[in-house]
Amino acid sequence: MAISVQHELAALRSMRTADLRARYAQLHGEPSRSNHRDHLIKRIIWRIQALDEGDLEQRVARIRTRAAELARDADLRSRPPGVHVPATPSEPTPPPSGGGGGKQSDARLPMPGTVLSRRYRGRTVQVRVLDRGFEYQGQWFASLSAVAKAITGSHWNGWLFFGLNSGGKARR
Repeated sequence: MAISVQHELAALRSMRTADLRARYAQLHGEPSRSNHRDHLIKRIIWRIQALDEGDLEQRVARIRTRAAELARDADLRSRPPGVHVPATPSEPTPPPSGGGGGKQSDARLPMPGTVLSRRYRGRTVQVRVLDRGFEYQGQWFASLSAVAKAITGSHWNGWLFFGLNSGGKARR
């Protein structure tokens, strides 16, 4: 039952508001709370199209069925991609994407292998500087701010949190 939207639209525009409200009630199964002509026309046209083409849930179900068919036909990997092995077993593995580690060329940052310590809420927090990123409790972090957020639960400037000044030494 292919409808002509232009034909339906022309017919609806020629109707009085009371007739539009009656048509709305007929299509939607409930009376409209609106007397706005344009709103009624848009809602009626939408409902006519939904009844003709199928409602959104029906279209989503068809799309999911088609996606499942395509997935069955797809050439899937028989083996998972390779796993990155860290250079030293004690160093946490940075993310495999190659990005996010930064170059560590900031003059404020101590040499790789240095352990940054700070007292926070009655405990001593220690973070090890790596070639790319930082290690805290066996996890790899791309920035000092990410480490500070993991420790505190809120956003901190990592340089400020660890008290690093321009010389790479902690402030006292």
